[in-house]
Amino acid sequence: MGCFPCFGSGGKGEAKKGGGGGRKDGGSADRRVARVGSVKQLDRNGLQGNREFLVEVLMLSLLHHDNLVNLIGYCADGDQRLLVYEFMPLGSLEDHLHDIPPDKEPLDWNTRMKIAAGAAKGLEFLHDKANPPVIYRDFKSSNILLGEGYHPKLSDFGLAKLGPVGDKTHVSTRVMGTYGYCAPEYAMTGQLTVKSDVYSFGVVFLELITGRKAIDNTKPLGEQNLVAWARPLFKDRRKFPKMADPLLAGRFPMRGLYQALAVAAMCLQEQAATRPFIGDVVTALSYLASQTYDPNAPVQHSRSNASTPRARNRVGGNFDQRRLHSPTHQQSPDLRKEGTTTSKYEAEVSRTNSGSGSGRRSGLDSMDVTGSQMGSPAHAGRKKESSRSTDRQRAVAEAKTWGENSRERKWPNARGSFDSTNE
Repeated sequence: MGCFPCFGSGGKGEAKKGGGGGRKDGGSADRRVARVGSVKQLDRNGLQGNREFLVEVLMLSLLHHDNLVNLIGYCADGDQRLLVYEFMPLGSLEDHLHDIPPDKEPLDWNTRMKIAAGAAKGLEFLHDKANPPVIYRDFKSSNILLGEGYHPKLSDFGLAKLGPVGDKTHVSTRVMGTYGYCAPEYAMTGQLTVKSDVYSFGVVFLELITGRKAIDNTKPLGEQNLVAWARPLFKDRRKFPKMADPLLAGRFPMRGLYQALAVAAMCLQEQAATRPFIGDVVTALSYLASQTYDPNAPVQHSRSNASTPRARNRVGGNFDQRRLHSPTHQQSPDLRKEGTTTSKYEAEVSRTNSGSGSGRRSGLDSMDVTGSQMGSPAHAGRKKESSRSTDRQRAVAEAKTWGENSRERKWPNARGSFDSTNE
């Protein structure tokens, strides 16, 4: 087999920007491709190299979306395996988050949210619009490549698997991926679902928010694993400002930080069933990405903002009841679907505020909130935890509701459409 361009269209390899020298064998057929592409050479000694090469060629030849990298060509000659992607001039997301040189500007808050929303849209296409669905299986910051304007595209599909179809709930496969990003149920049982990708997305989103690595052996023992470090902090919203990347230097919206951490916490639920689907994540993050923050605004001060009543209301992302009854909200998909003037988000807030209802809900709305017993002396010790859960729920519900309203206004044909141009 020779080298071929992929017209119309992880490995454990090395990617380099193509020069003007054409093919390594001295041929000239790919000279034009090499000048505009990034060449990835797979490890010829890798046990999975050939399989990953074939999977990646097939996947990227069949799947096309604005947030998936384009495969320009490939080469299989002897034991040589080369892939030629479109060139992504800004490198990987990992390059802009970790070990940044002093003379390099860190990503601002707005850019981080836009990258997260774009990467989530790439996953949404694989999960919801590809047929059969595709499980990415290796979602991590080094596999998110950035183009002009920090436009994100998913790359490295060597570990991708076709998802379950019909009555099947999962696919069973050998555990592969990257330590620190793998969902716990997949690591323990080998059972893979789209929710496994959602967990990995949560890790990357947490990297974007905190600036920390998924695994960092230079940190103290209890902080080396990003998720393990974050879990106890998720329970105390007063510590949320301390979770923000220090390189942001306080230049972020406090409510946006709260909502972003709430989304990350939901994606990182230990039980796969309680994690949201990626479509819900896209809705929430599209809203967060649309909320432009002025980096020249006054710097957030974590102590005062976390302690005053006004700041608590701002951080909590409480609903404005006037918004819930606004004409825009009355046209939301949830209201039309349920045929009532009260959305499920408003009902949830009303049920929480009135102290009625209990149990666990799925998706982005799922937070354990104790109901009618919250005020009883026997449950006084759990009242503070319930309040924190309610605040997280409200923050996420608000982001999701207004994200859906925004999507309804901007992309009226997006729902149910398989046309990626609507993205």
